[in-house]
Amino acid sequence: MLTILGFAMIATFLVLIMMKKMSPIAALVLIPALFCVFVGKGAHLGDYVIDGVTSLAPTAAMLMFAIVYFGVMIDVGLFDPIVKGILRFCKADPMRIVVGTALLAAIVSLDGDGSTTFMITVSALYPLYKRLKMSLVVLTGVAAMANGVMNTLPWGGPTARAATALKLDASDIFVPMIPALAVGLLFVIGLSYVLGLRERKRLGVLTLDEVLVEEKETVLVGAGSGADAEDERLAGGSGASTGADASRSAGTPASAGSAGSADEDDDFRGLDPDRDTLRPKLYWFNALLTVSLLTAMIMEWLPIPVLFLLGAALALSVNFPRIPDQKARIAAHADNVLNVSGMVFAAAVFTGVLQGTGMVDAMAKWMVDVIPQGMGPHMALVTGVLSLPLTYFMSNDGFYFGVLPVLAEAGAAHGVSPLEMARASLVGQPLHMSSPLVPAVYVLVGMAKVEFGDHTRFVVKWAALTCLVILGAGILFGII
Repeated sequence: MLTILGFAMIATFLVLIMMKKMSPIAALVLIPALFCVFVGKGAHLGDYVIDGVTSLAPTAAMLMFAIVYFGVMIDVGLFDPIVKGILRFCKADPMRIVVGTALLAAIVSLDGDGSTTFMITVSALYPLYKRLKMSLVVLTGVAAMANGVMNTLPWGGPTARAATALKLDASDIFVPMIPALAVGLLFVIGLSYVLGLRERKRLGVLTLDEVLVEEKETVLVGAGSGADAEDERLAGGSGASTGADASRSAGTPASAGSAGSADEDDDFRGLDPDRDTLRPKLYWFNALLTVSLLTAMIMEWLPIPVLFLLGAALALSVNFPRIPDQKARIAAHADNVLNVSGMVFAAAVFTGVLQGTGMVDAMAKWMVDVIPQGMGPHMALVTGVLSLPLTYFMSNDGFYFGVLPVLAEAGAAHGVSPLEMARASLVGQPLHMSSPLVPAVYVLVGMAKVEFGDHTRFVVKWAALTCLVILGAGILFGII
């Protein structure tokens, strides 16, 4: 019964937010509360919620101060050279911009933290997507998939969890997986190229004079045909484009040579080059502070929430010595802080009820029990396939510490090594990064001003395909 209710609760949540019948915060709170009553444990709802909030409180604190920190870094101009470099490469070509999104997200993901990756990537590219009227779900989808592949780094979390759960060395798990993960990353870059071509077909390669600066806060939607219609609708295809938009989407894209002069390209920036919050004299201080912060995070010198709390306080104090200016910067980023932290605490209700009522354990046990006996020698393959839905529907902790040991024990009975099982368990990470139980995804969609349901509809199939590509490459290379 718990198994059915667990799957029903998750399905209800996903359907309601994708159909936009409820906001994610409301759905994350009300649906688990209702199902907690259905399970017959409504009297314990308070305990489950407090447990969930307690477990996610450090994450919420980290996100709050990380948003303030990176918001200040954006204000003072730390990322302006990155944006300028991307613009020089992209030259207002949507295809290059989408590929640049994948590359930037993958590079920034080297710090091992998804929230940091999304904040930097969206901050650098969001203004460019908006000014070119490109699809924002392409931005969020590509960034999430690139980060999902890179999330398997030993300091990223999943690999360390798998190593701890099965008492293995993290390097023994990760190093042999590098070829398969490289194939997965190349697939994401190739997919971004295809999605970029679709955007180029819709918008063309624009010159500076053609860029419409009008700011719209909604993703453009339009018509298509067949299976591609939904993709194009979510990717921002407009079936009602008129005037210059229609001529560009219907005609041949302008050549890169017509993209204007070099000066025009330099002037076309996603971030306002004249904003009064810029601190050019403090650029190298801010760069050194950011590098030191990321280094400390990777080396685990202090807990991440503490690092960002200290970093935010130092960044504000040095860049904006006057208290009114500090208050103004905090107020400027309060909207993002409130949205993201509120979403995290709402997610705490969802995870608290899932774990507290035992639904997660029941779902995991059911999934293991339904595996046919004849699949025993192929448990690594089974684990790889199961990692897609299980890491999407539950936290990494729940999967790696609750499910993986059971699967590994079943595999060992048929001669499958724990190392193979651990490597296979990493396959689902590109999909996991878009799970509603991952706090970082709310940073991504919140900063990009994308509805979580739109992001989910667009990214799930592509992320699942990326996972299967990694799994197939692992089997082909003899890693899994």
